[in-house]
Amino acid sequence: MYNFIIGFFNIWNVKELRKKIGITLGLLLIYRFGSYIPIPGINPLGISDFIEKFHSGSKGLMQILSSFTGGAFNRASVFALGIMPYISASIIIQLMCIIIPYLQKLQRDGESGRKQISFITRWITVGICFIQAPVYLISFTQQFIPFSSSKITYLIDLNTFYGKSMFWIIGIMILTSGTLFTMWLGDKITDKGIGNGISLIIMSGIIARFPDAISKEVFRKLEIGNGGLIVLFFEFLLWLLVILFSVIIIQAIRKIPVQYVSHYKSFGLDLNSQLIHKKHQYIPLKMTSAGVMPIIFSQTIMLFPLTFSDHVKNINIKKFFHLFQDIYGLWYNLTIFILVIIFTFFYTAISIPVNQMADDLKRNGGHIPRIKPGKETAEYIDHILSIITLPGAILLAIIAILPSIVFRIGFTQSFALFYGGTSLLIVVGVILDILQQVNVYLLNYHYDGLMMMKYRNSNNKYSTK
Repeated sequence: MYNFIIGFFNIWNVKELRKKIGITLGLLLIYRFGSYIPIPGINPLGISDFIEKFHSGSKGLMQILSSFTGGAFNRASVFALGIMPYISASIIIQLMCIIIPYLQKLQRDGESGRKQISFITRWITVGICFIQAPVYLISFTQQFIPFSSSKITYLIDLNTFYGKSMFWIIGIMILTSGTLFTMWLGDKITDKGIGNGISLIIMSGIIARFPDAISKEVFRKLEIGNGGLIVLFFEFLLWLLVILFSVIIIQAIRKIPVQYVSHYKSFGLDLNSQLIHKKHQYIPLKMTSAGVMPIIFSQTIMLFPLTFSDHVKNINIKKFFHLFQDIYGLWYNLTIFILVIIFTFFYTAISIPVNQMADDLKRNGGHIPRIKPGKETAEYIDHILSIITLPGAILLAIIAILPSIVFRIGFTQSFALFYGGTSLLIVVGVILDILQQVNVYLLNYHYDGLMMMKYRNSNNKYSTK
């Protein structure tokens, strides 16, 4: 606790860091405020009842989608789509960079290429928004309740052509603009704040649901009595152990030693002689290089049977889809477990360019001890990456299905989502990234202070002489 207080005061003393944290919190507050503004034409008081009635079969799915937007998805907010279309566009671009030579060339062009890829990603985001926004609005209009009904869901009468057309045009434009504005907030946080803006926006949406989840769990255990308090204590203890386990998985790396040979001319008797100086470094390979992307890929694929099961007319296919209807059931989680392992290897293979790493080592005069430069180096790195990815993929799959396991034990549905999956991994990863950046600022601040003190001492020394 003492170290925490000292660290807080150290952060407060750094003016630049204090300013960046203030900007970050201010922009996140703007995003949270926008998540409560409803789309024009929809009654926000009737949305929760509407979702409860017409989407009861996919309630767990709605909770997962809503967790990334801080509840904006369930409120029919102007930020209902959140930042997820941009995430989807980024995934598409990463996959396209593998098969399209033009995008591969842009990746190698440095900063200018990165800007062009970012420009293309934003246009793909707009296209995805124009697809997702109508689908989202359809989910509210497929079971239309008339304007004159006692159970009012909409503020306008969609029976008229004018009302219906205006509702669709305004709704699509506002949902798309909300996503673009969210992207702009993320860019501003990255440029002028601290941490990655997109990741912080996702984390803010996840954390916004945490107090409600905690209160529901506490009240449910208090109803049991004294035994419930003991169970609650062990639940929080288990949750802390899961967080520690997630931190270990995220930060676990395998160091591959690398030697760089530098040549320096010696200014002795023989001016042509050279002194060979070996610098020992290492290549850090993360056990979970894919991060949370395998879980996001897997959950995206599993959205199809959950979304289209009610629209399939074939009885056999309908029965097959119903096996995956319960996101806390055996077949859904078994499929997620297998998909996470597969996508971990797939995403690691496309995101870690082992051949390029080997070429860069050879070009810069580096080599792995007892391994020949070039092809053998690439094969060696790929072999090590395959070995460490297997346990990483299994552990990542366990974290992905952990919410379903604890829910079956007896935890509340909302609190179970924080026991694993993308929610926990995103929050832990973003916090670790912020702490790393804060430590860099503090280190630079103390280093500048020491240099200034040394400069003053040297001036005082010469002045006394």
